[in-house]
Amino acid sequence: MPLTDVAVKNAKPGAKPFRVKDERGLYLEVRPEGGKWWRLRYWINSKERLLSLGTYPDVSLKMARERRDEARRLVAQGVDPSELRKAQKNSEAAEVETFERIAREWWAKFQPTWTEDHGNQILHRLELNVFPWIGARPLKEITAPEVLAVARRIESRGALEMAHRMVQNCGQVFRYGIATGRCERNPAGDLRGALPPTKETHHPSLTDPKAIAHLLRAMEDYQGSHVTSCALRLAPIVFVRPGELRHAEWCEIDIEGKEWRIPANKMKMRAQHIVPLSRQAITIIEEVRPLTGHGKYLFPSARTLERPMSENTVNAALRRLGYTKEELTGHGFRSMASTLLNEMGWNRDAIERQLAHAERDNIRAAYNYAEYLPERRKMMQAWADYLDTLKANGKIIPFLREERAI
Repeated sequence: MPLTDVAVKNAKPGAKPFRVKDERGLYLEVRPEGGKWWRLRYWINSKERLLSLGTYPDVSLKMARERRDEARRLVAQGVDPSELRKAQKNSEAAEVETFERIAREWWAKFQPTWTEDHGNQILHRLELNVFPWIGARPLKEITAPEVLAVARRIESRGALEMAHRMVQNCGQVFRYGIATGRCERNPAGDLRGALPPTKETHHPSLTDPKAIAHLLRAMEDYQGSHVTSCALRLAPIVFVRPGELRHAEWCEIDIEGKEWRIPANKMKMRAQHIVPLSRQAITIIEEVRPLTGHGKYLFPSARTLERPMSENTVNAALRRLGYTKEELTGHGFRSMASTLLNEMGWNRDAIERQLAHAERDNIRAAYNYAEYLPERRKMMQAWADYLDTLKANGKIIPFLREERAI
């Protein structure tokens, strides 16, 4: 006998669950705690199945019968409504806008605007420090305390600067989520002042001419890979960023023009950079050509010519020479050149341009990559000659440009 609205309403819970049958497999399950569940009993592929159709009174008798009829139509077509519902839930779960999903989308969107090293560092930082903790959380549900907990976890292992960078990256993901309609606010922005400030640090470097002379002579006696030796000896002469050095390609080198033109996509400031090549730099480049000139990179990985050498190669070579990370790093050659070139009277603007530092005027930055180039050519040759003099006898012979800029 079919159910009525009154019978459904008046069904009272008992000591045990019981069923009140309707028609065509539909019944109401009444539980001791008072809940009333609509169930459909059906058969497909000779197997009995049960399907939940909702709870009373949210789902009325009429709605339950409509859902029953729709489910039975699917069964008649050979479709199991339980399996269909499960597949729909899985699909919806896959479409949840999680932090990791939006973060990877953001990274892919902006990765072309970064250098390869910078982009890889950001993704590695997220994969190692963020995704395991909040990566599966819906972006719009993440709170400031959750982001702070991730930052504190990084801080606790002594990586305060990385913790600050992580918060910055998370903030960029949230702002991207806001712009694309996936969340409404940036909880990382609420963490201002929640972490201790970082102390300004500088890359360890050598600026005493006697110490530099000792370093250069030690480099000449390096006993490791010859390719590494060439990279090590070229680094102080050209004083580019370590990532720019290890990603140097043969197609960028113009021996006749005595130039190395680094494409904008490899530069931190995203502008092409010209490195005038001194005689000494060209000698080292020609020295490594027989070993790597048939490949893409001047200084490839020891395992394959298709990838550049590891970012740790030059620093590892310095460690083999006896220099600790507190005494000198590959990046320290830039500070070495900057300090001494300024002390010796070279045009500060020419030095800054050769270091490829940021141009405050964005309009000027778009076209001044070649600015001061004649003076920079003289400066780079004089710098290489000076290093040779130190290496040869350790005498401290200061050098000045031929005339100061007016």
